[in-house]
Amino acid sequence: RTLALVFTNTRKVWRHHSRGDYWLLNRTNGTLRQVGKDRPPTTLMFAKFSPDAKQIAYVSEGDVYIESIQTGETRKLTEKSSPEIINGTSDWVYEEEFDLKDCIRWSPDSQRIAFWEFDTSEVQEFIMINNTDTLYPTLKKFKHTKAGQTNSAVRVGIIKLSDNSTTWVKVDGDPRENYIARARWMNPEQLMLQRLNRDQNRNSVLVADAESGSTKELFADTDAAWLETCDTIIEFKNGKKFTWISEQDGWRHVYLVDSTTGQMNLITPGNYDVMDLLRVTTDSIYFIASPEKPTDRYLYRAPISGGQAHRITPANFKGWNSYSISADGTMAVHTNSNFGVPPSVQMVKLPTHETHRVITRNEKVTAALAALPPIQSSFLRVNVQNEKLDLWIMKPTNFDASRKYPVISFVYGEPWGTTVTRSWDARNYLWHRLLCEKGYVVCSIDNRGTKVPRGRDFRKSIYKQIGILAAADQASAIKSLTKHFSWMDADRVGIWGWSGGGSMTLNAMFKYPEIYKTGISVAPVPDQRYYDSIYQERYMSTPQKNPEGYKNGSPINFAKNLKGNLMVIHGTGDDNCHYQTVELLINELVKHDKQFTMFAYPNRSHSINEGENTSVHLRKMMTNYFLKNLPPGPR
Repeated sequence: RTLALVFTNTRKVWRHHSRGDYWLLNRTNGTLRQVGKDRPPTTLMFAKFSPDAKQIAYVSEGDVYIESIQTGETRKLTEKSSPEIINGTSDWVYEEEFDLKDCIRWSPDSQRIAFWEFDTSEVQEFIMINNTDTLYPTLKKFKHTKAGQTNSAVRVGIIKLSDNSTTWVKVDGDPRENYIARARWMNPEQLMLQRLNRDQNRNSVLVADAESGSTKELFADTDAAWLETCDTIIEFKNGKKFTWISEQDGWRHVYLVDSTTGQMNLITPGNYDVMDLLRVTTDSIYFIASPEKPTDRYLYRAPISGGQAHRITPANFKGWNSYSISADGTMAVHTNSNFGVPPSVQMVKLPTHETHRVITRNEKVTAALAALPPIQSSFLRVNVQNEKLDLWIMKPTNFDASRKYPVISFVYGEPWGTTVTRSWDARNYLWHRLLCEKGYVVCSIDNRGTKVPRGRDFRKSIYKQIGILAAADQASAIKSLTKHFSWMDADRVGIWGWSGGGSMTLNAMFKYPEIYKTGISVAPVPDQRYYDSIYQERYMSTPQKNPEGYKNGSPINFAKNLKGNLMVIHGTGDDNCHYQTVELLINELVKHDKQFTMFAYPNRSHSINEGENTSVHLRKMMTNYFLKNLPPGPR
């Protein structure tokens, strides 16, 4: 506890991780020593102490190193055979879609290190042009697998530090057609892997012998649609049991797995989803769920032996609740927010939820909001195709139910997320609030297929029809709302979204031009074939296996139907949703003589927030576009 690692001089690598310099801080005497001082500046990643606190492991320029804390002696553990090999960290697609960045794992006894090796030699290169930073343009190149194309060949090695030997974990099949998405040590002799097939509908849990590299399948989780990795494995009973989350009975439930036999026992029975498993104690588990309201999140507790779950979050904490629970399960940092209500944070005792200490109530933000013109907001449901869809509505200031107001729908619609939550979303809420002050009704609808606690069938109904079912649900919901609420003007309906929501905006404008009169599409993917393999194939399979799904779900194929006002906004440096696809859309719209507005932010990434004043400029431009093309105010 007297030693700490300090990360400085960071440089962004891709969207989610950075490289930089590490320093070893002795907290007792305040001394600092640079780690990896012989390596090039700002090249270190993922530095971490060994469990015995005698060594530090880190990654630099695609290889793994260890350094003695006592002597500072450094040893290189891997040696790339070519520039296209990556050791200890991941390629772009694994990082983005499996959230796999740090690819080194210390064994519990500090005698071994497991690491991922990526062979990108057969992966095609994507190129982005930077026109703004230098006198002559520069190229940014990186390996990137689009849907249906060749993935990196991935394998896991186990280095024995006593002799620097590497044992490769033995798995069957083509390493380019399977994914090793997770690895964790069960004990000093065994490494657990989660290995998914390319369609991501089978997650095989393998146990690898650290000495020989041989593997056996402990169990496999399967689904007719897709699976995701299990990231809440918690061991107990000295490693004899661990937790697993599966949807195999139609709900997202917690199971206990025998570490030797793989036998699974359900411990959260009932028709509800466990959205996040937080802590396991000697007799209980704590998890986040919301059986009655998919828009909310609350803390629940259930006996580890299985049985009825009990809500721990008191009734007065309505909305969205998150918790960071202590190792012994007796204390937690609790954060509560609601729609339009900024977070408050407190420390509570468990399981009573008695307040131990208030950390913040965000009084200044709350007071600033209270000083603004009042806005009415409500959560409700609308019937679409025998299904009730959740939505929220924000009404204009000085609302008069006898008048008609233009409607702007905020959309996402893909399986990765949700927009209809009773939570604080500062960036979008404040802008939507501004639109209400201008005279708009603003709403958002969670179509079938969104990531909400409404059971497996609701979430996976969208399988192989991204951009098809969701767009139809959104359009049907808007038609029902404008028919039911006389103050919603069916002749003035707009829509906007970002990323997948940008794509959904395009589908709405192109497929339902009679409904949507104005749309703003930010950072979309007009053609699904051009998005990355892991995400797109998870929900759509490959373009080779599902050509009709890709054709009918990609808005570019319906661009000829555009009738309303469309603005497309994109960053030319977007390494996630590539500007390339927008250029293809531009060509298609031009071909069909469709007039539209286009704005490109030079060298900005997917978040479009780099550069001075960018975020303010973007929101002003979006506001002005709606004001001009979807006249605000009542009629």
